[in-house]
Amino acid sequence: MDGSTPKYGLHDSIGHHISRSARIVERRVEESLRKHGLTRVGWCILLAVEEDGQRNPSEIANFVGIDRTATSRALRQLEAEGLISRAMGVEDRRTTEVTLTDEGRARMLKAMPLCSENMSHFSSKLTTEEEATLKTLLKRLTAGEDS
Repeated sequence: MDGSTPKYGLHDSIGHHISRSARIVERRVEESLRKHGLTRVGWCILLAVEEDGQRNPSEIANFVGIDRTATSRALRQLEAEGLISRAMGVEDRRTTEVTLTDEGRARMLKAMPLCSENMSHFSSKLTTEEEATLKTLLKRLTAGEDS
């Protein structure tokens, strides 16, 4: 590179560090979830439905932070594995309502300690104050952005 070409500084960019950190965290949790036949997206959907009461695919997509296509694909896979069921909406028959099956709930509960340990692994690298600050800063970076 000659002196006239501007330098970007990939390893100095916030985006690089966020992306790299996300990949490392995701890879570690994916390896743990695989033991229970789950993906990270599938796990997030099970949590969205069970813990946060998300019922329709659009709400689930927004809550998890993935697009509708990825949500539909994951819902089909979870349904094929008997972890969720989908039915016509009770109040609006044009909608789809997602619920966990007993097997889905059991699998989610079995995987929960692995995911908790994964988060503890990374949280332990920070003080309580650093973790709170990091969450605040990441929320600020993504505020108002589409997921």
